[in-house]
Amino acid sequence: MLMPLLLTTLKAVILAVAVLTSAAVFLLFMRKVLGYFTYRLGPVEVGPWGAFQPIADVVKMLFKEDIIPNKADQIVYRLAPIVAFVTALGAWSVIPWSAKGEWSSMSDPNAGVLVLLAISSMSVYGVALGGWASQSKYSLLGSMRATAQMISYELAMGMALLGVILMAGSVSLFDIVESQKSMINLVPQFFGFWVFFISGLAEASWAPFDLPEAETELVGGYNTEYAGMRFGLFFLTELVHAINASVLTTTFYLGGYNPWFGLTFIPGFVWFLIKVCLMVFVLYWLKVTMPRMRYDRLMTFGWKVLLPVAALNLLGTAIYVALWS
Repeated sequence: MLMPLLLTTLKAVILAVAVLTSAAVFLLFMRKVLGYFTYRLGPVEVGPWGAFQPIADVVKMLFKEDIIPNKADQIVYRLAPIVAFVTALGAWSVIPWSAKGEWSSMSDPNAGVLVLLAISSMSVYGVALGGWASQSKYSLLGSMRATAQMISYELAMGMALLGVILMAGSVSLFDIVESQKSMINLVPQFFGFWVFFISGLAEASWAPFDLPEAETELVGGYNTEYAGMRFGLFFLTELVHAINASVLTTTFYLGGYNPWFGLTFIPGFVWFLIKVCLMVFVLYWLKVTMPRMRYDRLMTFGWKVLLPVAALNLLGTAIYVALWS
């Protein structure tokens, strides 16, 4: 009884450190890539090539004063950033990053997709509670906007995933990845891929869907009244959500740890990282290219475009599986 518990605890600690390190690297390269796109230098002062800038940011936030509004709900105000961050991190508990084995994932539930959707859907609580507990009109409106955005795009995301589940014939993440050995889901599920990827960007509040923090209307949105490391946790949560969008797209549509071009001598874990890095670069590219959408157009696009496309994709996939699978 003790050894499996110790092993699970060790894996959880290693995974948490790896994800946090990935978020720091993600932030550094985001600044560098955005600087390259806009003819700027990016971080250059702290460490060689500005490599220690994420560490400097963390130290700065740790030493900033933790200001709490007088009328804020003290308990909920403190818990909201933790809830948001833990739910973002929790999605990694079922992600397979190499072929099935002891260290290929944190856990392998039979209904891995359902567990993943359940965990990711809970992330809305941290945002909603943070905006409400601050007792600020800007924060409350920002949290309501973010909540509506996340719930709306979750519907299209879930419907797009149903096509992947039908193709694999399973809701296990390992089975879905293994079903892509001969052909990645990007080919037969092309429309589902775009629906899922766009919905993932909206879930992560990534450009051009970064509406919860519209400076012209809502200042910083739901985290306006936060300072210090509590603000840092919300910021880190957004970075982890962006990484999660890349990781999930890789898992469901790009073959996960399966090799491309028959290059089987490269380990599956390396292939997984290569594909994730490719999707992360696409995120950078979108962020520097696309302007922020207007909120009513964002909601219209989710309900009147993505959701019908996801439904048609599901219908076509069901007909294909019933007739030719």
